[in-house]
Amino acid sequence: MIDHKVRLKAFVKLGAFFQEFCEYVNNNAVSLENDTSWKEEFLQVVNNAKHYNGWFTQENILLSIKSWGHLLTVHNLEKWLNDYNLSKNTSKTVALILAGNIPLVGFHDFLTVLITGNKALVKLSSNDKLLFNFIAKYLIYTEPTFKESIIFSDGKLENFDAVIATGSNNTARYFEHYFSKGPNIIRKNRNSVAVLTGQETTEELTALGDDIFTYYGLGCRSVSKLFVPEGYNFDDFYKAVYKFHPIINQNKYANNYDYNKAVYLMSEFKILDNGFLMLKEDSNYGSPIASVFFEYYTSLEELKIKLEQEKDQLQCIVANNFYTNEIAFGKTQMPELWEYADHIDTVEFLLSI
Repeated sequence: MIDHKVRLKAFVKLGAFFQEFCEYVNNNAVSLENDTSWKEEFLQVVNNAKHYNGWFTQENILLSIKSWGHLLTVHNLEKWLNDYNLSKNTSKTVALILAGNIPLVGFHDFLTVLITGNKALVKLSSNDKLLFNFIAKYLIYTEPTFKESIIFSDGKLENFDAVIATGSNNTARYFEHYFSKGPNIIRKNRNSVAVLTGQETTEELTALGDDIFTYYGLGCRSVSKLFVPEGYNFDDFYKAVYKFHPIINQNKYANNYDYNKAVYLMSEFKILDNGFLMLKEDSNYGSPIASVFFEYYTSLEELKIKLEQEKDQLQCIVANNFYTNEIAFGKTQMPELWEYADHIDTVEFLLSI
């Protein structure tokens, strides 16, 4: 098994590479370094990724890479892992079934399995194959012993000790049936919400726009619903998020906007619309692309009870001094390493097997 410090060092190098790569791209692929071959290859991978997933624009991929570049530092990794006794881990093979809705959405699971000293048996989403393959190649280049720890599989997953699978509510039922006999984490659909009181500043509402529009709203950490007090005036909200209006120039987003607007109008639903984002009163959490649901509340205490009762459907609650584990406006897409998906501690899960 690879020594813990060696594994950590390899991911620190990967984080440094991510940061250098973003600078390389932002400088229009001009670098003072002699060896730019890895960056050139990664740039080609990034540009080709959109052929597998039209939502994977260069901007969105770079956003994900930049975020991971900032997270994969010695300070962050040690702060994350210092609370665990990794020496008690016995190497296991962990099957990872990854989603592909946003770039590198399954990277935290991938990182967790490897950095704790386990082998990753990875089934990639067809929507996000290229990025992970390149990252694995770079990790093995940085630390050759990883070659025995990273296995990609397109077929039936076999010979594993545990599984972490992410999918829709429908696929989760299949996962629960198929993987029920062994240790598992099965992730289903979750959504994120924001609680507004009408006292938010323009800056907070603009930051909320980041929570709504980043990755086109496709992630479980993307805010898809607003809770607002009765009589709430949405004018300030719409003014604050107007800076995001260029999103309508993205063809796939525009097509979804047009389609969903037509559905709403034909169904005679009442909607608010500013030309790139529709607001619809709805009790559900998961809104279609280019729209956000909203629901009125009469009591913050009653709303708190409701959200606590339905927390299994929620990933993030964005608010200001409302909820114990709330997320600040504009921060949903910037989780720390120790902020786990579905609030399930994957390191502890792996150590307990």
